Amino acid sequence: MKKMLAVPAAAAAALALAITGCASSDSGGSSGGLQIDVPDVPMIESLGDFENEVNIVAWSGFVEPAWTDQFTADTGCTVNRKIAGTSDEMVQLMRTGNYDLVSASGDASLRLIVGGDVQPLNTELIPNFGDDIVPGMKGQIYDTLNGKSYGVPIGRGANILQYNDTVVEGDPTSWDVVWEADSAYAGKIVAYDAPIYIADAAVYLMHHQPDLGITNPYALDEAQLAAAIDLLKQQNAIIGDYWADPVKQITAFNGGDVVVGTSWEILRKLSENPSLQGTLPVEGSTGWSDAWMLSSTSDHPNCAYAWMDYTSSPEVNGAIAMNFGMAPANAAFCELGAEQAAHCELFNATDEEYFSNVWFWTTPIEQCIAGRTDVTCTNFQQWTDAWLTVKG
Repeated sequence: MKKMLAVPAAAAAALALAITGCASSDSGGSSGGLQIDVPDVPMIESLGDFENEVNIVAWSGFVEPAWTDQFTADTGCTVNRKIAGTSDEMVQLMRTGNYDLVSASGDASLRLIVGGDVQPLNTELIPNFGDDIVPGMKGQIYDTLNGKSYGVPIGRGANILQYNDTVVEGDPTSWDVVWEADSAYAGKIVAYDAPIYIADAAVYLMHHQPDLGITNPYALDEAQLAAAIDLLKQQNAIIGDYWADPVKQITAFNGGDVVVGTSWEILRKLSENPSLQGTLPVEGSTGWSDAWMLSSTSDHPNCAYAWMDYTSSPEVNGAIAMNFGMAPANAAFCELGAEQAAHCELFNATDEEYFSNVWFWTTPIEQCIAGRTDVTCTNFQQWTDAWLTVKG
């Protein structure tokens, strides 16, 4: 995954996962009874004195003076921020042992958990991780394993279908306008540029080709992955452009180079273009959910726990959500005032029915997270290799 509002960092090499054991879970994203063999990293039982600093790897906009200054004043913990441009970069940085916390997305979190790079969290030491956290961001496959929580939710968003209503006829309700070879908008379609976009093809196939047996877009056997790649190659013939840099995507839409394709709600807002509309199609969509994760070798765990609690408060969690452009994790933020309520409405913050149709990014691993035991699923390295064949 890439998240930045400037020039994107170069993508790092993807890391393969080889996971053994048995798995069972529902297909909606909850960890359910999922069991995965992971390193036995101890959980902190109690907190001590603050260590005076905390080192954080984060997306741009997540760690800003508007709220870090108050945290330092309250705790004495100086916040040292390292901005990362991709999930691969975050994984690599966390594996150096130089950072305490990371704002990980689902396409990084499983790699960190299974690699023993992050530790399970004692949520009793994080009072703000309570009932006000929206239920759809608790106990998810991408940050909760074997009954242990490894992440404190920050925010979430859907990958929506965006279109220019002065060009696209009617209000599209299906992703077919970007996938089918006979699309009326061939040459004007934009798609996300990353291996995780394979899941978007899988979501479409789940709905239109149920005989493939896909029940989770991140748990694909070799035949299902091949079908997704075939669809992506079909789309490649009608693509106008791919995007990973949000600025490039906004420019392409506003310049008329593309008229329909994958977007985020925040990009539609930032475009300041009244002709651009967004929808969550009938097939559903992929999406992203970010969480704070604590290094298994953290040198500053007390400051790190204080940061996770502080940024889970309604006020600070909401400030991060508004600054980046996403739905906050703490629903109490939506009750703080008219501006906050409007933000929550725009990003569907408390609409669990809306997000029930969103498959949040999850690292593909060999152990089938959909519960199948008759096959080995394809992992992130296989997805990365396959993605290279799509673009030629």
